[in-house]
Amino acid sequence: MVTKTEETQLNRLESQVEHGGGGAWEYLSLVRKLKVRRSDKVLKHGLAILNDPKKRSSLGSEEWTLYEQVAIAAMDCQSLDVAKDCINVLQKRFPESKRVGRLEGMLLEAKGSWEEAEKAYASLLEDSPLDQVIHKRRISIAKAQGKMPLAIELLNKYLEIFMADADAWRELAEIYVSLQMYKQAAFCYEELILSQPTVPLFHLAYADVLYTLGGLENLQSAKKYFASTIELTGGKNTRALFGVCLCTSAIAQLTKGRNKEERDSPDLQLLAIAALEKDYKQRASSKLPVLVSALKSLKVSS
Repeated sequence: MVTKTEETQLNRLESQVEHGGGGAWEYLSLVRKLKVRRSDKVLKHGLAILNDPKKRSSLGSEEWTLYEQVAIAAMDCQSLDVAKDCINVLQKRFPESKRVGRLEGMLLEAKGSWEEAEKAYASLLEDSPLDQVIHKRRISIAKAQGKMPLAIELLNKYLEIFMADADAWRELAEIYVSLQMYKQAAFCYEELILSQPTVPLFHLAYADVLYTLGGLENLQSAKKYFASTIELTGGKNTRALFGVCLCTSAIAQLTKGRNKEERDSPDLQLLAIAALEKDYKQRASSKLPVLVSALKSLKVSS
């Protein structure tokens, strides 16, 4: 994730380059370092360097890095002829490079030649079965074609090898949610919470899935994870505050008629309601009556 300081530095350099103040290479290097996508700017300023023999030669071996960066930006911008020219230069310089082979596969993807791209990646994987980038490109091809069962299959195979890849677990979870496969999504979020327990987004997503699954046990767990989201965000996550209210109300309905000791305490819900009302009063006072009315229907008496 890019920090505010890094974002400020990037914007400052971008403005400087845009107004003719120089520093194009520094800007392009920072874009690479931060792994952000500013493809139109990269294409513009990268080509300006590559088309100037003096500037290009001053880069030394970094020239090839720039060709790769511009090629990817060109594909993002659908400037496929530019991408092809860059890849051709790299192919002549590195005829046996698997890295260049990946770029050729990506160009086929950009053209919509899915079968050819898949064949290219399959061939590369025969020589480099642990190449994470190629595995991910194959997953992207499946998703681009709307072949979600295949994307799930490929992601599961990928995670058998690269179990610590949080982005892949999250991607798989989101696909499962989109297909209403909530139990499978819950398992993915459990893995994410185990590996990164302080990320509130994972607690919130897991709580959402558990609430959707329903049933007393799931609702009780969902409430706990909404509560942990609130704790991790310093009490400022509106969605989690609503989640606590919804879970408490649903649990009360399911445990109606039971002994008081068996019922869920409404204390946390009361705190959530107070926090929501305070937040709305400060940021959206005109909507406060609507909120109060909605929460009144959810409120559980002690």
